[in-house]
Amino acid sequence: MKKGVDLLIKNASELLTIKGSKGPRKGKEMSNLGIIKGGAVAISDKKIYAVGKTEEVEKTIKTSLKTIIIDAKGKTVMPGFVDPHTHLIFAGSREDELKLKLEGKTYLDILKMGGGILRTVRETRKFSKEELFVSAKKILDRMLGYGTTTVEVKSGYGLETETELKCLDVARKLDEEHIIDIVPTFLGAHAIPLEFKDDTDGYIKLVIEEMMPKVADKKLAEFCDVFCEKDVFSVEQSRQILESGKEYGMRPKIHADEIVRLGGTELAAEVGAISASHLVKSSDEGIKKMAENGVIGVLVPGTPFALMQKEYPKAREMINAGLPIALATDLNPNCWSESMQIMIALACYNMKMLPSEAIVASTINAAHAINRADEIGSLEVGKKADVIILDVPNHIHIPYRFGGNLVETVVKNGEIVVGRG
Repeated sequence: MKKGVDLLIKNASELLTIKGSKGPRKGKEMSNLGIIKGGAVAISDKKIYAVGKTEEVEKTIKTSLKTIIIDAKGKTVMPGFVDPHTHLIFAGSREDELKLKLEGKTYLDILKMGGGILRTVRETRKFSKEELFVSAKKILDRMLGYGTTTVEVKSGYGLETETELKCLDVARKLDEEHIIDIVPTFLGAHAIPLEFKDDTDGYIKLVIEEMMPKVADKKLAEFCDVFCEKDVFSVEQSRQILESGKEYGMRPKIHADEIVRLGGTELAAEVGAISASHLVKSSDEGIKKMAENGVIGVLVPGTPFALMQKEYPKAREMINAGLPIALATDLNPNCWSESMQIMIALACYNMKMLPSEAIVASTINAAHAINRADEIGSLEVGKKADVIILDVPNHIHIPYRFGGNLVETVVKNGEIVVGRG
């Protein structure tokens, strides 16, 4: 018996299914988009009901006057973007630091001057939950317009118990009230606050003995992250924090080897992290260990771009080594971009990723990096109907036509939430 459907998208020039993989894509698998030319996707009860050639899908469904039908002729249809690394909840901005960077100041230089993370911490502590919610919601609205349908959100701009909990409470409220799905991460170990500048161990004790129990008690975070970096948290300190997070039911993530090679990549493999981010300075041995231990490398090409660095993660070598790669915006006051489309372009132009690899990294692999690949990241029967339509004839146009917004329609949970024309 044919099933009635709520929404049918048909005649796509390219339908990128990105299906058929049990785990994160790696190696040559990262080039396989599962393209169906003249493809269609049928949606019923917020889920994907059928995927295939338009004529084949139409044989299995029935439409009614209530069925919304979109003709995607000449357009590309694909899963909604998944952004697996953001610092969404913060107050204020740091546009004046652009001048410092243009004058040659590094990220760590600005941090030592009291800028960077510490400046945002001061502002965020002053904001109420309501103010933080309004600010973050505006950003999410823009992200949705660019085709992002699921976002990981870290705390980390509180660096004190009250504000860390406040930020995670805001993340929970956003998940409840915004159409974008939010995946929360506790990042109390984002930096060392000024009040503990001569007592890092004391701050780590606060994170582990006071913050973590309260975060776990309120079930505010699924993951625990740490900024493993020179003049921030050492490998040993990061290990202590992540192992403690595991005891409270939070799976490890890690900011690793971004500015200085400390061994954060190797630590990610050791503690069984679901993902490790940045990886600009990672060693070949560290990448190998991550690949062997199932850690996903989350690359954030917007960050070296914003820091005006010449060096980017060696994505080509990582893919050749069998490491599954995901892409993310790293949205924060230092790297303020809401667009995964821009990240795909930067990945291609500055990290030599193929367009197909960058798209896989922005969908199914990004979903694996936040433990959501069973629900999102590909167009497969039974998954959430998170679908975007881009006004381009094929996927190569996404990095090729960089700087604009190619997304015409966004479908979230089977509902059209963004539509143009």
